[in-house]
Amino acid sequence: MALVRREAGHYGSSAVSDTVRFGELVATRVQDGDVLVLTGGLGVGKTHFTKGLAHGLGDGHPVTSPTFALMAVHDGGRIPLFHFDLYRLEHAYELEDTGIYDVLGYEGVCALEWGEQFQDDLTDEYLSVTLSRVEDDPDARSIVLAPHGVRAEELAAQIDEAVVRSGAM
Repeated sequence: MALVRREAGHYGSSAVSDTVRFGELVATRVQDGDVLVLTGGLGVGKTHFTKGLAHGLGDGHPVTSPTFALMAVHDGGRIPLFHFDLYRLEHAYELEDTGIYDVLGYEGVCALEWGEQFQDDLTDEYLSVTLSRVEDDPDARSIVLAPHGVRAEELAAQIDEAVVRSGAM
């Protein structure tokens, strides 16, 4: 594994498998009500991270980006994972039709791809997970965690501890 911890909250991934593994590590720490806002351009690994998250929770079903369905539920693990892709939405009033308000912050963990565009309309308590490409390496990614709220700060610290314990230094 070539997942690298640069400093608390800042990690490097050298391959898709590392991004998936990071999602698996995050899954060991999430709990009911946690919200992850996945930020980054097209093709940076948001869905690969979510694949790891689902696998780490114990759900063995395939994970694809719910771009057209808007939401996918992965409930075969220790807690449900509600995976939203908000890319196609243009206005905050469209959020009501996604079912997001039925689960956000209450049960399971919510992973919101493209959620940053509606952050003011969603929740104040979330962990931002920003993935970006690394210059000169098409497979490498930078992953940055930015907690918003007390629970998100706890979660970020727990994730960092899990990364350190995994030997990703």
